[in-house]
Amino acid sequence: MNFSSKVLQEAVDQLSILPGIGKKTALRLALFLLKKDKDVSVRFTKAIMNMKNALHECKKCHNVSDTDICEICSNPSREDEIICIVEDIRDVMAVENTAEFKGKYHVLGGLISPMDGIGPMDLHIETLKFRLEKDPEIKEIIFALSPTMEGDTTQFYLYKQLEKFDKKISTLARGVSFGENLEFADELTLGRSIAKRQPYDKSI
Repeated sequence: MNFSSKVLQEAVDQLSILPGIGKKTALRLALFLLKKDKDVSVRFTKAIMNMKNALHECKKCHNVSDTDICEICSNPSREDEIICIVEDIRDVMAVENTAEFKGKYHVLGGLISPMDGIGPMDLHIETLKFRLEKDPEIKEIIFALSPTMEGDTTQFYLYKQLEKFDKKISTLARGVSFGENLEFADELTLGRSIAKRQPYDKSI
């Protein structure tokens, strides 16, 4: 792609690093911003910088948050007895959209995947164990991980790590098809999978 402007080329190069954005789409976005009033680009840039500077992980569950403890963890109307374990923040949003779950979350930050060089120590498993040790109110743990090879591997590892805590351990009912990422499951199917969850040890 030939550019008559190095400034435009740099903008396109930066936009094209976003997932799913190729050079042509990046060029279209850059030209869109170029045609808009300057304050549109300023607000766009400010929003990105604010996201980078102000957002951080909740110290309790590792969800994204504007404060040290996220709104879900600090919400007194949420059930402290149930923790839903998910891969990342997109899955928190997916579960929340079902309006079926009223407990709290623990975000692993990924799934065990030896092929990608991701092991148990790369995930937020130790902080989960710490929560279970320090909070006797927790009665149930729900595995809400994508039904993929990596998700099943992670669930089995977690089960072996957590069964000593003598908590009820559940997993989603198989309404979500194998190989499907949780974030792409429709809300009705995901909601039913949560409502009809089953004991994990009986699903192995």
